[in-house]
Amino acid sequence: QVQLVESGGGSVQAGGSLRLSCVVSGYTASMAWFRQAPGKAREGVGCIARTGAPSYADSVEGRFTISKDNAGDTLYLQMNSLKPEDTAMYYCAAEQSRWTCLLLDWSYNYWGQGTQVTVSS
Repeated sequence: QVQLVESGGGSVQAGGSLRLSCVVSGYTASMAWFRQAPGKAREGVGCIARTGAPSYADSVEGRFTISKDNAGDTLYLQMNSLKPEDTAMYYCAAEQSRWTCLLLDWSYNYWGQGTQVTVSS
């Protein structure tokens, strides 16, 4: 059984930074961050493969960085140059079988409870 607990959300002004954390218990292979704004579909933001290779959505490429600590116990999302359109609930997700990672929510079967990010203009 995998448990994921996110933290680090908050309110910032446009151009600011936040770092989200996701504490992981249990074995995971690939992991990802997703976000969902009110009235919009859930969107993959970034993922990290079992090898450590990251992938990003075009909308955050160059601004967000996904990483894991050496023990693999914590997943991070460093968010820089934040924009109002980044406002959403952010979720950590994990699965236990893939070598690569996908920015598709159906490929993950473990989810955290979410942490809210609000960016004001």
